Amino acid sequence: MVSWDQCTIVVPAYNEAERIDRLLNDLGGFEGHLVFVCDGNDATAETIRRFADRHPELSLLCLEFGYRLGKGGGVLEGIKAADTPFVGFMDADGSTPLGEMMKLFAMLEGAEAAIGSRWLQGSKIVIAQGWWRRLQSRIFNALVRVLFGLDFRDTQCGAKAFRRDPLDVVLPSMVSKGFEFDVELLWRLQNAGCRIEEVPIRWINRGDSRVGGADGLGMIIALVRLRCNPSGAPE
Repeated sequence: MVSWDQCTIVVPAYNEAERIDRLLNDLGGFEGHLVFVCDGNDATAETIRRFADRHPELSLLCLEFGYRLGKGGGVLEGIKAADTPFVGFMDADGSTPLGEMMKLFAMLEGAEAAIGSRWLQGSKIVIAQGWWRRLQSRIFNALVRVLFGLDFRDTQCGAKAFRRDPLDVVLPSMVSKGFEFDVELLWRLQNAGCRIEEVPIRWINRGDSRVGGADGLGMIIALVRLRCNPSGAPE
């Protein structure tokens, strides 16, 4: 049985000073390990460290970088810093309640990876995205299915959990550093023969997503390049 003390949650936190309190305030009594990765230019890291000082009972590490890592780059740095047999990541905005992460980690008793899904029957969307963002999500999902053969309803939900051993196998091959990181990671795990469970999740749209229209286009371009050149080597 997976227990919290065996789990590390990585939280990429780029310029999250104005909303990181939502997540921090949900950490009371948390028995797992946390790695926050701060690569912005606001007070996010300072806010997290002040919180950690007030709560020495928590296992909380705050990594700070003076340059932009990207969502995927931040997750990679956090995974490198983790030393538990199970590692996951979640968004800094608190869109996924902390308790949902334990549901994902529990699935790792019979799988190598578990990903939260907002589009499966049984999911509970407390506050939904607007129709335009939902349409973009469905178009993106269809493109991912065509390019990578990933039969998942939701590759971009920020809540994911993994066994560490298969991560160590595929991470050296990873090319993506941006928001498209999730797709590449699932693709490489699937190609490695890993079992990936998609799990209904409780989710709350926070309305101030860091993913804009330009990011969406950049993700599509990056994924097409990845599919054409999986090694990322100069052509």
